[in-house]
Amino acid sequence: MKKQTYSGNIVDVVKNEIYSGTLVVSGGKITEIIRDKKKYKTYLIPGFIDSHIHTESSMLPPSEFARVAVSHGTVAVMADPHEIANVLGMKGMKYMMDDAKGVPFHFFFSAPSCVPATTFETSGASLGVAEIEELCKNPEIKFLGEMMNFSGVIHGDSLVMEKIALAKRYGKLVDGHSPGLRGPDLKKYVGAGISTDHEAFQKDEALEKLSLGMKIQIREGSAVKNYEELIPIADEHYENCMLCSDDKHPDDLVKSHINELVVRSVKKGIDVMKVLRMASVNPIMHYGLPVGLLGLGDGADFIEVSDLKKFSVLKTVIGGVVVAKNGKSALKKKPAKLVNNFHATAKKVSDFAVPSFEGEMKVIEATDGSLITKKILATPKIEKGNIISDTKNDVLKMAVVNRYKNEKPAVAFIKNFGLKKGAIASSVAHDSHNIVAVGTTDQEICDAVNLIIKNKGGVCAVQKGKTSEVLPLPIAGLMSDDRFDIVAKKYTKIDKLAKTFGSKLHAPFMTLSFMALLVIPEIKLSDKGLFDGTTFQFTNVSEK
Repeated sequence: MKKQTYSGNIVDVVKNEIYSGTLVVSGGKITEIIRDKKKYKTYLIPGFIDSHIHTESSMLPPSEFARVAVSHGTVAVMADPHEIANVLGMKGMKYMMDDAKGVPFHFFFSAPSCVPATTFETSGASLGVAEIEELCKNPEIKFLGEMMNFSGVIHGDSLVMEKIALAKRYGKLVDGHSPGLRGPDLKKYVGAGISTDHEAFQKDEALEKLSLGMKIQIREGSAVKNYEELIPIADEHYENCMLCSDDKHPDDLVKSHINELVVRSVKKGIDVMKVLRMASVNPIMHYGLPVGLLGLGDGADFIEVSDLKKFSVLKTVIGGVVVAKNGKSALKKKPAKLVNNFHATAKKVSDFAVPSFEGEMKVIEATDGSLITKKILATPKIEKGNIISDTKNDVLKMAVVNRYKNEKPAVAFIKNFGLKKGAIASSVAHDSHNIVAVGTTDQEICDAVNLIIKNKGGVCAVQKGKTSEVLPLPIAGLMSDDRFDIVAKKYTKIDKLAKTFGSKLHAPFMTLSFMALLVIPEIKLSDKGLFDGTTFQFTNVSEK
């Protein structure tokens, strides 16, 4: 069997030492480590791991996601296929696992715990107890995906508890999702066996969760950014922290991944061994992953970097295969198969009309970089007996359209999107992935929605009579079958167009996708209507 050698300053994070030497690799494993006293300029370090991500949010299938990620030194991801499962159920799960096969990259998939996420929206499929058990029996499934129904856990919902019990029975860990949960309710949640949380958005909240035995996944995604708030806990609690992105859009993914958080953390003065433990060792230890850590007999999963400050990735090796060199992927594109579940037909402008009423109306207040929204009140702008978008006060009309069958759109109003013209729409709308749109006129909202319907999924930006751009997403209405660089280029163009319309949001489409996420308070919109996340009930647009 042919041997390969890799020399440099070897960073053994487990033993907390750095020494010069050579790794001998054969059959995908490190078969010998030769120490020497030579002076090397580069460093060999464990590969980076994203401890919680929905790869569908990159708008790329797993095989294409891997082609980008390896260029940033990522060797593994804890992937929760929650998005495609809500669209296609077990068929979607099979698609993700099949597409990942044969790719020299470590995909560790979950059994999504909340499909559908709630009964207050229309999803394309469901995963019940029988499906969860089937998945848990599969050795490819490493954990039960984020348990978003923390209310169900706290109150002992039989279906929720049975899924958790199944995970335990088959030796799978359970990931958490409990934004803002504190006190006695948090103790009940953790006591049920929930092991992680990536939704903590305040330092004190994260510390409380750590004190109860949870592992904190410090998140920095395209829209939701908790890194700056939470990284101060890492210096003391690094052994129980991991790094994750959760959701990473294609334009951001081509720029960086976990490597960016490593660089930022070291720059903040956190010891490099602590940082690398969070980025590599902790996910491996917590989930029991078969990923190498530069030990004798380990899998040959590592990266060569320029130094321990900038971490420029010179080479990425997975299972003994060089998968990236000098920031460029060495992986070939895998032909993508198409699967979908899209049955909506074209809408009329009148479908988006909201008849006027007396008094104030409830408005969703979005916050850049956060999933949390607030309920505020505003005076409606009325024209010809209907409430319309109020660009002067930045209170715009928003719609969610059922993509699985033909139903009347649900319409409400939202603040802080900042559009002064045009409309944007997407079939990426967590968690059920119906069509979500926001715009300045009913006509443009309708045009944007119909462009998504015409393409059976995608993201688009539309200005009546002037311009329209669309990125088709023919794989479940979530992912493209094109090359990652083309997808990133098209997405960047549409993102810039939305910003020329007036949006000041860092990632307007990512933020838009979360405005239908009912499990995150305070107020959201589903295809069935305006939803109050604090009472878990539907509510009216009118304040009266």
